[in-house]
Amino acid sequence: MHSHANDSHMKGGGSHDSHHDHNHGVSFENINMSFIIAVTANLLFTVIEAVCAVITNSVSLLGDAGHNLSDVLGLLLAWGATYLASKKASELYSYGYRRTTILAAIINAMVLAFAALYIALESIEKLLSPSPIAEIPMMIVASIGIAINAGTAMLFVKGRKSDLNLKGAFLHLAYDAVISAGVVLGAIVIYFTGWLWVDPMAGLLIVVVILAGTWGLLRDSVNLILDAVPQGIDRQAVHRYLQDIAGVSQVHDLHIWAMSTYENCLTAHLVMPENTLWDSEEGYTSIGAALKARFNIHHVTLQVEKDLECANTDCD
Repeated sequence: MHSHANDSHMKGGGSHDSHHDHNHGVSFENINMSFIIAVTANLLFTVIEAVCAVITNSVSLLGDAGHNLSDVLGLLLAWGATYLASKKASELYSYGYRRTTILAAIINAMVLAFAALYIALESIEKLLSPSPIAEIPMMIVASIGIAINAGTAMLFVKGRKSDLNLKGAFLHLAYDAVISAGVVLGAIVIYFTGWLWVDPMAGLLIVVVILAGTWGLLRDSVNLILDAVPQGIDRQAVHRYLQDIAGVSQVHDLHIWAMSTYENCLTAHLVMPENTLWDSEEGYTSIGAALKARFNIHHVTLQVEKDLECANTDCD
């Protein structure tokens, strides 16, 4: 059950579910508009940059255009997953399609990694056989790229803190702004010194920057796929909170995992030998609200047992 209020209900006299609507600080309407602007701006610039790269005979500019294209694909992937996550649950998909956001995040990380590999290969090739480039057109086009990528990246600044999928979109755009800046800097140095090796060396440095950020996104995405405790949630602190509830003598079978890139779930068994004020609908609503406020856990299911022997047997 989902509602904007904190709801609790009892099943079988022993299991209590507290569910909350997801609210990760950014509305789907705002996210959709951000994706529309970002995809449109980047697609148009990618076409323009690719044409200019052919005209100026610039391999690095062509590489930047290729990475911009990966940005567009990554944004479309993240947008589709965000849309699917807003769809209601069905008989077959009882949690809805929220986990598609995790799939999108891991694919985004892989696309970034492959883009970095492509840029590395292009840079090594150019390092081994330098070729003349048109520096001024490179500077102009790449400077426009900085403005477009940095501007569209800002659309996802708020959402990236609470949603790994939006963080992936933000990283795509932010790193491309860095790449464009590297192209501009390389063109300036080559213009004044004639050192053609500067361009591919800048490309290799950019690859290192991309891989450093991509590793974190890939690691977090894989952890979510494997139902690891989401980053930012201290399992021991959650255990202590549940253990300290009045009337709870033991906590076991505590599981915390991510339903999506912005929603977290918890299930736990609480051993409560005596009836207390907490063992009520109001009590479980209060526990659910506290877990959401303190640990960013949105969906809570608690199984209550009256004695330790019930931990491994059916006592209902």
